[in-house]
Formats: sequence, structure tokens, C-alpha cells
Amino acid sequence: MAVSLRITEIFYSLQGEADTVGLPTVFIRLTGCPLRCVYCDTAYAFQGGEKKTLDEILQQVKQYNTRYITVTGGEPLAQPACHDLLRLLADAGYRVSLETSGALDVSNVDARIIKVMDLKTPSSDEMDRNIYQNLEHLSKQDQIKFVIGSEQDYEWSKQIIKTYQLSQRCHILFSPVADQISAAWLADNILADQLPVRFQIQLHKYLWDDAQGK
Repeated sequence: MAVSLRITEIFYSLQGEADTVGLPTVFIRLTGCPLRCVYCDTAYAFQGGEKKTLDEILQQVKQYNTRYITVTGGEPLAQPACHDLLRLLADAGYRVSLETSGALDVSNVDARIIKVMDLKTPSSDEMDRNIYQNLEHLSKQDQIKFVIGSEQDYEWSKQIIKTYQLSQRCHILFSPVADQISAAWLADNILADQLPVRFQIQLHKYLWDDAQGK
């Protein structure tokens, strides 16, 4: 039987975050997530979707002229066959990034895949789901994302960076929660504290007002 995954959407857009921001990218959004973060902006991916075989997914991706692929969710690792998809895409020569919550084991993710992993901050209401052992499986190509929704989140994130010496492990991303904290406030504090992080604003929200499939 052919391996399949439940897919919410596959679309072509500009990367809105991380180290390839602004680059044309194919997004493969898998259905399902075990978390319910307060600030989640993709709740439509929690259920539904359409089953597609790995070959069907690859054929759809090939329609677009880009080498950049992002596998996201939901939480893509909630479907075990996600690992098969990641290997297939890497074998096909794509530069593949995986957006994952940090609440599932990443130790078996193919080494060619760029992991963009959250550490859930206090305001997410899912901080207890962080698996800190995942940090041992990150490399210099990988990225940790802190979604900042309050001053408490910011101070907590600073402490986590120091405690786990994250700047020596991988890239660090700080992103403000839209409509919850001032992006300028976060940028000013990053500069004042001279943090070794990349400040990012979700580009797609400014271009398309967070429309689905953009």
C-alpha cells in the first residue's frame, strides 16, 4: 500500500519567516496538531484535509519553479509518515525546512532537513509540552523560534537562551504575536539587551492579511 499523508493544503507563496524570508517557497501543510496554543493562526489545519500519496504530493510540488519547500502544520510530526515525505523531498534535491512545535521528538528527522522548532513561551499555555531533549538534536543549520506575546515571554526566552546556551547551538528567532505585543517594543528590547537573535515579523500577514493559502 502506498504511503499517504493527510494534507490540509499545498500552496506556493513567499516565505514569511525564518532564514529564507521573502523567497518563493512551496508550503505543504499537514493536518492535525496535539497542541492548542492560544495564539495559533492555523486552527483550520487541526482536522479535515485530504489524503494524498507521497507521489501525488511530489507531483504537485514539481509544478512550481523553486527549490525551497516548507513542511508545516498543524504539527507535521504528528503523522509518522512525515519522515518519509521529508526524505523523499530531500532526495529530490529540494532545500527542505520543517516547522515543528518542539513538543514531539525530532531525533529521527533526516539530517538534511532544516528544523525550525518552537520553544513554547508562557503565554502559549503549552509551555509544559516543550521537550528540552530536542535541543540535543539541533545543529548550526537549524533554528529555534520564540513567539513573544508578553514581557514575561520575553524575559523567559532570554533565560532559556542563557540556560541552554542556544546561540552556540543554532539560529534563534524572536517573533511578536500579532495584535498582542508591539513589534517595535520587541525590537527595541532585543537591541537594548544585545541579544544574539534574529527579529522577524510574519511577512505574509503584512502582504495578505494572513489569508489561507498565502
